[in-house]
Amino acid sequence: MVNRVAVLSDIHAVLPALEALLAEPEVTAADLIVLTGDIACGPQPAQVMDVLTGLGDRVVRIRGNADRELVEYRRGLRTPIPDPIGPWAAENLREDQVAFLERLPTSLTLPVAGLGEVLFCHATPRDDEEVVLVDSRAERWAEVFAHVDSAVTTVVCGHTHMPFTRLAAGRLVVNPGSVGMPYGRLGAHWALLGPGVELRRTLLDVQAAAARVVADSAFEQAAEWADFLNARATEAEAFAAFACRDGRDG
Repeated sequence: MVNRVAVLSDIHAVLPALEALLAEPEVTAADLIVLTGDIACGPQPAQVMDVLTGLGDRVVRIRGNADRELVEYRRGLRTPIPDPIGPWAAENLREDQVAFLERLPTSLTLPVAGLGEVLFCHATPRDDEEVVLVDSRAERWAEVFAHVDSAVTTVVCGHTHMPFTRLAAGRLVVNPGSVGMPYGRLGAHWALLGPGVELRRTLLDVQAAAARVVADSAFEQAAEWADFLNARATEAEAFAAFACRDGRDG
């Protein structure tokens, strides 16, 4: 049984945002840090991977769709990657880091104090790109959870970069939001589990963080990428982009 878990999702290889979160006292004190995917696809991939490796066994990682795409690209299994930073990030990871991502599980279940059996995944328990939203209909959630073990009482996911909690199909669902690509509001978003659920936000000096990304990254469009830290996409825009992918009509 784990007492306290800090959940970080969708870091997207933004080192200043990650470092700000790791400095949070309650992240430092947590028994485990669980990363729910999309770790390395961004402007500082090798640096982020090295920082996380340095934390040892306190960090548990789940592979996200963007991490899978980096591995597939490096292994010659795909040519295009939807995000233009993908090929660059894939090429700028060391082979040991690619191999590490390749071995990551797509989900993990852990007992957490006060919450019971908690399943961690990237998008949904059955698919690393599937979309569910806070307002997805009940039937959609029931379909997504159809094959989840009945012992699981809480599901923690990421992928859509928007934090929320809700009850769905008899389970508590938690999305911590994104560390490195926030939608809707400024800050590096995360969650603290045990014995309850707290959605947290760590505010950054966005201008300084963006300048550091640009200075440290060799990616030609690093400045444009760093602008994601300004949360330019509103929640309304994000919902509009994702809604057509959650199976709803219209």
